[in-house]
Amino acid sequence: METRIVDANGVDVPVGEVGELILKSPKNMKEYYNNPKLTAKTLKDGWFYTGDLVRQDEDGLFYIADRAKDLIIRGGENIFPAEIEAALHRNPEINDVAVIGAPHEKYVEIAMAIISLVEGETMTEEEVIETCKQAGLAKYRWPEKNRF
Repeated sequence: METRIVDANGVDVPVGEVGELILKSPKNMKEYYNNPKLTAKTLKDGWFYTGDLVRQDEDGLFYIADRAKDLIIRGGENIFPAEIEAALHRNPEINDVAVIGAPHEKYVEIAMAIISLVEGETMTEEEVIETCKQAGLAKYRWPEKNRF
């Protein structure tokens, strides 16, 4: 099986950068049943576009960043919801969290965290930001909207 990590134009990305994992194998699927549009989007020049966003290290190991469908693009910057979710899960007051893209006039999309708190806990917007800061997330990745 052959593997590559490519950008949105199908060009290989450098080691360490995130791109979409594509695969080529004699065992690749032939097509989606009765769905030529999805087949054309998924199979290109014999390569299977997985929709998985990954990076590869110098040793050739792959690390999953997120799913392409989940990617939030805020003013041209890529935001991976899974990265924000992992940071927020470090806060013991948070039971569960999901990060999604929310429409924005200037940036097109921003990150919004939907947070389920541990029973009896409360949290402010500032505490959400502080949790992201402590996790080392860049400011543009902090959720700009939160729902508790």
